[in-house]
Amino acid sequence: FRILTPFSYNNLKKIQTMKIFILLLLPLYGFATVHYAKIEPVESSMLKSAVSASVVSVDLDAEGTMVQGKRVVYLDDALDKINLASSKKNLTFLHEMLDINKDIAKSLQSTVERQEGYYNRINKLSTASKTQKDTAFSTFSTAKTQYLSTKEKIVNLEKQILDVHYKISQLEDTIIKKSLVLKDKYLYKLMVREGDFVAPGTVLAQVMDMSSAKLILFLEESEMQNIQQKTVYLNDEKTNYKVTKVWQVADEKFISSYRAEIVIDAPKGAFSELIKVEIK
Repeated sequence: FRILTPFSYNNLKKIQTMKIFILLLLPLYGFATVHYAKIEPVESSMLKSAVSASVVSVDLDAEGTMVQGKRVVYLDDALDKINLASSKKNLTFLHEMLDINKDIAKSLQSTVERQEGYYNRINKLSTASKTQKDTAFSTFSTAKTQYLSTKEKIVNLEKQILDVHYKISQLEDTIIKKSLVLKDKYLYKLMVREGDFVAPGTVLAQVMDMSSAKLILFLEESEMQNIQQKTVYLNDEKTNYKVTKVWQVADEKFISSYRAEIVIDAPKGAFSELIKVEIK
């Protein structure tokens, strides 16, 4: 048998220790941490009211369905529509008044030019009396005052027209905001009912975007190294997906982990399925 010298015995212990260390490291290099994540809609949001109004109608049948260009909540806009119609008529009248005053101003401008020319001619005549000159100046001054007064009316009318345009835009915007219309959105839940009164900020509905899906993971710091170059495996199958977003600050709840998201195609079946995720 072989006799181990102290030197060879120490070397044997070192080799055995290194083998054990390598065996301990193999799982870290050969395997990825297994995560399980729920398939969630890529976006979920709470839609809030931007105005104050009473709820006229709610489409409860649309709850729990994919809505394609349909109104699901209708807030009272009757007075807004009356106000809008009145404002549009008022705008028409203002434009008519503006056109009339522009015609008057054009006529007065010609009068002012003639009266000014007459006054300048008679004022140079030594044969004209002071009364004639004063009368000519007074006529010219009156015509100019009327012209300037009409110009002032035109400016005021233009300002009123701008104000009415703004009011109409506000009313149209308010009317639009009183109808919650969804397009290609999943209506998860309606938060109001007919007869309720809502204020700005009141939640009307919870909706989801199911055009794609996402997986939310909580990774250890060691898993985040070169994460964009790593491959994502779902249920042990290799995919072309990449980690879409990684938070660089540890999660508030899982204080030693970092939130990450992977955007994937929408599932063919139902959402909320639990799926196995590996990143390696």
